[in-house]
Amino acid sequence: QVQLVESGGGLVQPGGSLRLSCAASGSFFRRYTMGWYRQAPGKQRDLVATITSGGTTTYADSVKGRVTISGDNAKNTVYLQMNSLKPDDTAVYYCHAQIGGVIYWGQGTQVTVSS
Repeated sequence: QVQLVESGGGLVQPGGSLRLSCAASGSFFRRYTMGWYRQAPGKQRDLVATITSGGTTTYADSVKGRVTISGDNAKNTVYLQMNSLKPDDTAVYYCHAQIGGVIYWGQGTQVTVSS
């Protein structure tokens, strides 16, 4: 069983930055894909960015150039650095992991971009 614990959300002004962290604990495999999704009120949950255990990254078009995903394999932790935040980035951000063919979700962390 894998548990994902997110941290780093909060309130930030437009143009500001936040870094989200997702720490994975429990049984773990060397090969995995981890990432972040977000869900705004009344909208579906959408991909933000993913990273594989090999370091391959993918980004949604809406965040390219503003967001960087990175991982620390030694700490089983994935980070999402978000810069130049916009009000449209306001959402609950969920950590996601696919390990050994099983999908796991974190509990979500709120990010609010507002002046």
